[in-house]
Formats: sequence, structure tokens, C-alpha cells
Amino acid sequence: MKIDSHQHFWKYDPINHSWIDEKMSKIRRDFMPDDLLPELKKREISGCIAVQADESMAETEFLLELSHIHPWIKAVVGWIDLESKSLEAELEVFQEQSNLVGFRKVLQNLPPEAIEKPEFVNGISALGKFNYTYDILIFPHHLEKALELTKKFPNQKFVIDHLAKPDIKSADYGPWARNISDFSELDNVSCKVSGMVTEANWSRWKPSDFHPYLEKITETFGIDRMMYGSDWPVCLVAAEYAEVYDIAAIFFSSFSENEQAKIFGGNASQFYGLK
Repeated sequence: MKIDSHQHFWKYDPINHSWIDEKMSKIRRDFMPDDLLPELKKREISGCIAVQADESMAETEFLLELSHIHPWIKAVVGWIDLESKSLEAELEVFQEQSNLVGFRKVLQNLPPEAIEKPEFVNGISALGKFNYTYDILIFPHHLEKALELTKKFPNQKFVIDHLAKPDIKSADYGPWARNISDFSELDNVSCKVSGMVTEANWSRWKPSDFHPYLEKITETFGIDRMMYGSDWPVCLVAAEYAEVYDIAAIFFSSFSENEQAKIFGGNASQFYGLK
């Protein structure tokens, strides 16, 4: 089964979605399941993982509601206050929601030291008790702290979103490549083949811009720890869905059918426990 492991839905609100600035005006509107489904069908993609875009419990409940209405939304990566003193009780309640598979915090807007905060680390430790995954949303300068975190919890399933957002526009490859390589021996950490076009020159990118980064994550994570994701609709500021899909599809076209099946669905299904 082919899966888009990373996309978003929202009813646009200028306050809740204040991160969508003037440069991203193209996505200052609602994006709902009926907008995405035709794109998935064109590429024979069976379903998707809906990931939080707003840091609120209301966001988690919104995505879960959509997943109940649309069975092709296979799972939800929601938001929860990982530093809450009542976290475990809240996670216990969410156990009733089988479509909720993991959580994410927007760490990219925080200093790297936020990853070391005891309350946050305790929150991560609680996820494992309930078999939840954790999506790591960071920039390259967070990678060293993220490595330390993932080493602390070898039985916790982590996935790095968007290759940790390397600066593709400036072709600043070296520091990112060195730090991402450190994850090669960590079997509990996967990487999403997603979010690259928004880190490139939005109007002048070309597919070859991404090849060094795709080569590095393939070398680092191997076939079994990569998963395709569109980052739709955020990707639309730089590329249409078809263009994003083709970047990955063409790059991996020389891989075996079995290897491609893993990258374009099998790994996501296993990581998130899809049925």
C-alpha cells in the first residue's frame, strides 16, 4: 500500500496559522481532504498520515475527526503538551483513539537546548509507555541535541521530518551532512523524504538540487528507515504535488520494486502501525 507519510489539513485562521507569512500567501486558505484526495488517486496512493500544523489539543481532535470521516486518512500525528504534569493521564484517554499514532512538537522555532529540558525529556519517556511515535521537527543546528535525545530512548520510535530541513537554497551541505550521518547506527530513528522544496529556491529549484541530500539520507538511513511524504499543502509555495512526488519517484526509480515499495508506503505502515 502506497502512503503519503506527511501532510496537513487546516481551516485557515490568521492567528492559529500565523507562521504562514506574506511570502506564503498561496496557502492562506482552507485545505481539506477533498483537496488532497485527487492528488493521491492520480498516483495510486492508498492513504496518508495527517500531521499537526497547529499546537493545540483542538488540532489533534480536528485531525482525528477527519480521519473518522475519511478512512484513507490512515493515521494522525497530533499535538499534546509533552511538558504537562497530567501528560500520562491525557495519553491514557487518547488510547481509545486507534487512529492517533504519535505526536509532534514544533522544536524548530526553539533553541536546541529546549530538547534537553527535563520536562520535555520526561514527556518523551511517557510516549513509549503508550506505544506512540514521535516526529522530530528541527533545523540542522538542532541535530546534535536531537541525536542525544534519540540515544537516550533506544526503544522509542522517532522520525526526522523533512531531512531536518537542510539549507538547500544556499547549498550549505557540509555541516548538515556530518550531523545527519551520526544517526546511521540508530535503528529507532527514521527519516521522512519530505519538505525539500520549501528549503530550496522556491522559484528556481531543479530536481538535481536535491540529489546530494537524497544520497546522504539513503546512505545514512538505508532502505528500511526512509518514508516518502509530500508536506502538502505547505509544499505548494514552491511546487505542485506532482512535482514533489516526482522528485522522489525519479530519484528512487533505479531501486528495486521491493525497495521502492518500502520507501513509498511499507516503511510508513510499519513505523506508524497501520492496518
